Amino acid sequence: MTHAVTDQPEPRRRPRRLRWWILAVLGVLVVLVVVGLYLAYLAFSAKGSLESARGHASSAQRAFLAGDTDKAVREANAAVVQAEAANGDTHNPVWSAVAVLPWLGDPLQSVRDLTESVEGLSTDVLVPTAELADVINPNSLRTEDNTINTVALAQAQPELGKIATRAEELEADVAATDGSWLGVVSDAQAELHDQLTESARFIRGTDTAAQLLPPMLGAGGERNYFFGFQTPAESRATGGLLGAYGVVSAENGRVNVDNLGANNTIRPPADPVDLGEEFDFNYGYNRPYTDVRNSNISAHFPYAAQIWMSMWEQQSGTRLDGAVAMDPVALSYLLKATGPVKLASGETITGDNVTEITLSTSYKQFGGDNPARKAYLQEIARKAVSSLTALRGNTGKVLEALGRGVHERRIMVYSADEGEQKLLAAAGLTHEVAETDAPYAEVVVGNLAGNKIDYFLKRSITYRADKCDGDRRKAVVEVELTNTVEDMSLPPYVIGSLGNPQLQLPNGTNFASVTLYATSGANLESVTVDGDPMLYSSGTERGHPFVTGQVKIPAGNTVVLKYELDEPASSGTPQVPVQPLVDEPQITVDVPACKE
Repeated sequence: MTHAVTDQPEPRRRPRRLRWWILAVLGVLVVLVVVGLYLAYLAFSAKGSLESARGHASSAQRAFLAGDTDKAVREANAAVVQAEAANGDTHNPVWSAVAVLPWLGDPLQSVRDLTESVEGLSTDVLVPTAELADVINPNSLRTEDNTINTVALAQAQPELGKIATRAEELEADVAATDGSWLGVVSDAQAELHDQLTESARFIRGTDTAAQLLPPMLGAGGERNYFFGFQTPAESRATGGLLGAYGVVSAENGRVNVDNLGANNTIRPPADPVDLGEEFDFNYGYNRPYTDVRNSNISAHFPYAAQIWMSMWEQQSGTRLDGAVAMDPVALSYLLKATGPVKLASGETITGDNVTEITLSTSYKQFGGDNPARKAYLQEIARKAVSSLTALRGNTGKVLEALGRGVHERRIMVYSADEGEQKLLAAAGLTHEVAETDAPYAEVVVGNLAGNKIDYFLKRSITYRADKCDGDRRKAVVEVELTNTVEDMSLPPYVIGSLGNPQLQLPNGTNFASVTLYATSGANLESVTVDGDPMLYSSGTERGHPFVTGQVKIPAGNTVVLKYELDEPASSGTPQVPVQPLVDEPQITVDVPACKE
């Protein structure tokens, strides 16, 4: 007898396994949400602390410059507290675990690196700087008898040097930090880098001042410097024609100005300085060693400084230790900081009117009475420089004015001491034709008519180059020069060609030489003026090929010079030094920086 076999149903296990999978996924999601929320909390907290730390850091630096020592110390310490809080958030175990994940964790790692740099800025730079605040406080540098406290600066220098080096290391760390794919983090990286760059420059500048000021202001004995007052209404390569001049003496931090005079009282030296074969080949026919009017025909200021020193040393018998140059625009910045000066006639010279008076209206005021005009300008120079050497006004504002003048190449300094000159060059005070392989375009205008028409000159300079696809690339430099003269009633001394009468130019015509210093190794392919080929001469100075041609710019007109070049696809930041004339030229640079 057989029995039917019935199928027994299988137990329902799949739904149970599915439930476990769902629960597991939900659990993971919950964990991820919790971790995400916690990371968001940490990120929000770190962001607030980081921004607060950077704010306190900026406030501390402003307090240093303003001479508010107590506030500088408070803000530096507050920056430390906030930086430590941000660093603690970004070193949390959860943050650390996620930061190691490929791609996803990149922003977290970047933020961690940034917080470490901010903590370094606060702890290793701001706090020790605050401890030196009484020494580097601009107001503390000035003593009651109007001298500079060079002893305190010299004592603080070794520590300042260490702080500056640490600030530069932190700047390099932030520059190397990956901004990651997250825009907010990338923006934060860029902003922090800008802040660290500013801080590093400030501290290094203070360190450089602590190295230079004591010896240059006579801590080891009296120093004497030629002081040249350049007149950019008649352009020369370093800015303007040497007008008034003087001798600045310094001893134990006290500065005096002596022997102020006009350029026509400087006699040709019997035994001129020798600046070498290259200089002689380029400029010898202009007699720069003996004719003071052409003494600054090269854009390399140390050449002009040495020529001026040679002239005065042989004329006076006084040994000089260096030279300083300044123009009326820089003087206007300083007068705004030191306050106006009053002339014997009762006229008040201010930061707002000194440029126009010295470079324009004085020529019309005195007409053809050149000696009277020069005496008038000498009095202005004497009173203005005396107010500076007497340390009038807010010291911090004076330092800011000096800094602006240096940045715009309107204040130049040269030292005969080789070590001091290297420090001055590193600080950007010497205004050299830089010996560099980086992309380079320096345009220099020189007045050929012997008038003062460059007060009305406006410039625009554009430097473009192709991408870095090979060893060399094409480059173009375009220079627009506009002659804005409108008033034809101005004296011939201003808009005529009395200084070069054989030219027989119509009044109001700007006649100038224009020189381009190009990238080292560049070849000129063509140069045109308003589309027509220009006759030019060429040479080499300090490793840079240069091209010089002459242009005439009628009143109210613009000429366009175009230089087409084949240049090395060189690394480094493109450099476009600006000749310090009256205008503020428009500079456009579109030059990719190639990798080494």
